[in-house]
Amino acid sequence: MTGLEKIIGQIKSESDAAAAETIAKARAEADQILAEAREQAEAERVKIAQASKAEVADCLSRAGSAADLRKRKTILAEKQRLIGEVIEKAKQSLGTLPDSEYFDVIVKMAERFALPQDGQILFSAKDLPRLPQDFEATLNAAIQAKQGGKLVVSKETRNIDGGFVLVYGGVEENCSFTALFDSAHEFLQDKVQELLFT
Repeated sequence: MTGLEKIIGQIKSESDAAAAETIAKARAEADQILAEAREQAEAERVKIAQASKAEVADCLSRAGSAADLRKRKTILAEKQRLIGEVIEKAKQSLGTLPDSEYFDVIVKMAERFALPQDGQILFSAKDLPRLPQDFEATLNAAIQAKQGGKLVVSKETRNIDGGFVLVYGGVEENCSFTALFDSAHEFLQDKVQELLFT
């Protein structure tokens, strides 16, 4: 099981409980909104019944649709909030991993994003001083086994929240956690929705 799978598993278990509670609250609010809307619809029906039965049926229909729409919108908004919260927690949890696990994740990311050529890898001012002693050798062994190329750890830093920046001939590829989560936002939303709501 990879570090990322462990993280996703941990996040899923933590978020399941939070999601269940939040969904229950959202459903209770939606039920209350629906009850209030039905109450209003019933009051309107009684008032209008004296004038016309046709108007009563029309009013009930519109009130029910409005309540259903409002309920759906409330539930959807709560789901979107939960999904965003889970994704943000996942991103933040990467930064709080113990150093050994954190840099294992970095090596796996570099295997994926490194090009088969020589380049540099830049870290944040926070990560650079905590690199393991043999990190560059471990990193290069991993990427050479996958696709070739070599990365030199630069003494320069970048203002990123974690992850790294690859530099090849003056061209930079931002592999910071924020950049990667942003680029995969829709995919992550879909996956988190599957985990929480199916």
